[in-house]
Amino acid sequence: MSKFATTSRRGVLRAGLAAGALLPAASLSARAQGGPDPLITQVQDWARYTGAGVDETPYGLPIRFESGVIRRNVPWLTADPISSINFTPIHALDGTITPAGCAFERHHSGAIELAKPDYRLMINGLVDSPLVFTYADLERFPRHSGVYFCECAANSGMEWAGAQLNGSQFTHGMIHNMEYVGVPLKTLLAEAGIRPEGKWLYVEGADASSNGRSIPLEKALDDCMVAFKANGEALRMEHGYPARLVVPGWEGNLWIKWLRRIEVTSGPVESREETSKYTDTLDNGISRKWTWVMDAKSVITAPSPQVPVRHGKGPLVITGLAWSGRGAITRVDVSTDGGRNWRTARLAAPGQRMAVTRFWLDYHWDGEEMLLQSRAMDETGYVQPTKDALRQIRGENSVYHNNGIQTWWVRKDGSAENVEIS
Repeated sequence: MSKFATTSRRGVLRAGLAAGALLPAASLSARAQGGPDPLITQVQDWARYTGAGVDETPYGLPIRFESGVIRRNVPWLTADPISSINFTPIHALDGTITPAGCAFERHHSGAIELAKPDYRLMINGLVDSPLVFTYADLERFPRHSGVYFCECAANSGMEWAGAQLNGSQFTHGMIHNMEYVGVPLKTLLAEAGIRPEGKWLYVEGADASSNGRSIPLEKALDDCMVAFKANGEALRMEHGYPARLVVPGWEGNLWIKWLRRIEVTSGPVESREETSKYTDTLDNGISRKWTWVMDAKSVITAPSPQVPVRHGKGPLVITGLAWSGRGAITRVDVSTDGGRNWRTARLAAPGQRMAVTRFWLDYHWDGEEMLLQSRAMDETGYVQPTKDALRQIRGENSVYHNNGIQTWWVRKDGSAENVEIS
């Protein structure tokens, strides 16, 4: 493996000036070919005729040239698409906010249509006054907003047994990061009044699976909310319209969609979804439970198997995402040689607690092979581990909570593949 040199933005500009005036990519291409570029010298159709009127786009959709930026599923992962996953195209996005139309789906009995007038939310159990809220009731309470990531506990789960799925969309795409608006859960619980013996909540949705989960009261009173908006608009049907639970930093299975009931209990219910599922089985057959927090994790989204290097040698932006359920991301390191050497990447903005952070490494690629990795650190001091380090503790029987370092092998031709190294 050769050594890979880096270059600064100033160095890139100096190199460009030395070769001649800085020109758009199309002009550089035309100059190299020795002829004029028709996109520069000729009047194109889009400049000859009028375009679409405002009446043709009452709700804006991506232009047809971006039709490939979509959620995708892997049919063999589940027996039926009614209970399955659609992965966020993280390789094709930039920034940190996930467009709602691209944000991953995970259903246990399919997405349901539930109208606002038909919506009811019950709070019962160990409370002073059992209550039922309509959607209109929720809108009258003081609101809260926050940008949070929602990650399925099974994100990267297939990778426990080695490199399996070839693309960041499929290895890490069970995540989205959106701005939620709603009512703090503690506000609604205060309306009902919690009895002293109430220590847990049991929350369930209105869909056929119910998908009930137990949540400690301490977390519920901290930062959970009943959300009815995402990215400024109503929730999408597949994201729990008209209202869902938001549990920042904790696994997505707790983020109950179409939230219909909150029961205050003295202890956990031990439901199907928290006993037979969403536990971490170790080599000795014993399963860890209550592993709700999503530990610090990162992935390089470009270059990656779905985003090969197409321009050849020269300046290259290595970019990706990092997040942690324990707090804000404070640093991301990037390696181009499989973890032997690391460089600290630039964060697009200071990390936010329980939210995704974008990172960049400005790099000069010499055309040689690379083994790309990223390693995230959060404000608690936690450092993202290697996959081998995880397996030494938890074996290979797990499915959930795989936050090991991901490796992409970038070949000399710019193509990339999911690999593991040791």
